[in-house]
Amino acid sequence: MQDTAKYLIHAKLSADGVIERSDVVGAVFGQTEGLLGDEMDLRDLQDASKVGRIDVSVETEGGQSFGDVTIASSLDKVETAILAASLETISRVGPCQARIEVTDIEDVRAAKRRIVVQRAKELLADSFEESVLTSDELHEEVRESVRVGRMDDYEGYPAGPNVADGDAIVVVEGRADVSRLLDFGVKNAVAVEGTNVPEEVAVLTRERTTTAFLDGDRGGELILRELGQVGDVDFVAFAPEGKSVEELPRGELLAALREKTPYEVYVEARDAADPESAREVATGGTSETARTDGSAPAIGETPPPIRDGRIESPESPSTTDGPGSDAGDEDSADGDGASASLTDDVAESEADVADAEDAEEPAPTLGDHVREVVGSHSDTVRLLDAELETAAEAPAGHAYDTVDGSDGGYAVVLDGTLDQRTLDAAAERGFEHAVARETGEFVKQPALPHVRPVDGFLP
Repeated sequence: MQDTAKYLIHAKLSADGVIERSDVVGAVFGQTEGLLGDEMDLRDLQDASKVGRIDVSVETEGGQSFGDVTIASSLDKVETAILAASLETISRVGPCQARIEVTDIEDVRAAKRRIVVQRAKELLADSFEESVLTSDELHEEVRESVRVGRMDDYEGYPAGPNVADGDAIVVVEGRADVSRLLDFGVKNAVAVEGTNVPEEVAVLTRERTTTAFLDGDRGGELILRELGQVGDVDFVAFAPEGKSVEELPRGELLAALREKTPYEVYVEARDAADPESAREVATGGTSETARTDGSAPAIGETPPPIRDGRIESPESPSTTDGPGSDAGDEDSADGDGASASLTDDVAESEADVADAEDAEEPAPTLGDHVREVVGSHSDTVRLLDAELETAAEAPAGHAYDTVDGSDGGYAVVLDGTLDQRTLDAAAERGFEHAVARETGEFVKQPALPHVRPVDGFLP
């Protein structure tokens, strides 16, 4: 019936007590019987395949029940509207007082047309050759391919293009972090996609020089603890406290990687003091001394160079061998050789990402969306896709319907209260993060999405 239906009747149900699905179905048949005459009797309509089965979902919380009722109809518009209106006459379900409100009558054909249009757009964009590029467009395309790496994957996890064959990797938390590093020329990052470090990434860390570059919150510390247990970490760096890697501007991001700390030093600081002090060691005082303009560190520091988009270990042979080593030998007589060699490494690091200075403004971060939606009291809900672009937006009061009706995405940003139903819908649709002005009391909290406090994003 669902395949041949022309309309779907959507209704919301609430009852002052605990009820089950069978109670709702019985109430619909029992209390509409004879109401609309013989020709509109619900059982006869079902027997004639003009009305589909009654789909009911019910949840109970705090002694009350809430649910959704969906009925497929192949009747005409008028008859479907009459049938929908009859549902609102139901005043009792099982032993409980109840209310049913029809929220929408969906034209299934219109929904299919929207799918057709959307798919046609995708096919039009992907299946036809573009017109011949102008000279300027050709130059820009080649320049962009050098400046920004293509998002790839390693064993199913988001990664930069140099992870598979490079000698050093940067382990980050999520896909957005990998994308941010690619924007600034770092092409050897791989994401663990959550606090559970996958075995594939753990094995990779034992084979490569590994830098863990994580968010400046408790989640970052937990990931680092597990990574240290199942893998092999050489260096550690954190974003400034309360910030995410995906939010950092170019200068702060590259400064954090330059000032990374050996993992053993971080562990000693963590075991000897509180985790916040250890994180300050790992950031090298980034929150106070980071060079937000992306300038090179002073002579005497030991920044790891970025070669071919890779953040390399200071012990890597590429930092000591090659043409730069000869220059150091020639200058050793006057004591300036080490400084000159170090300056060359810093210059090379900066050269690899110099084109990023001329790049367009990077895409908005999750923090930008939170400040725009929650910080401005917009009373809206916004869904973000994997590229942190706005996928959907609606009034905050329609948060559940907007999330439940979506095709999934990366994050939910809500200027309102995140309740259990909306959180469950976000989990079912595969969202990874949820940020709301307030959160309700959750009976159960799924592993994903991460419910992140809004305080970390607002000034």
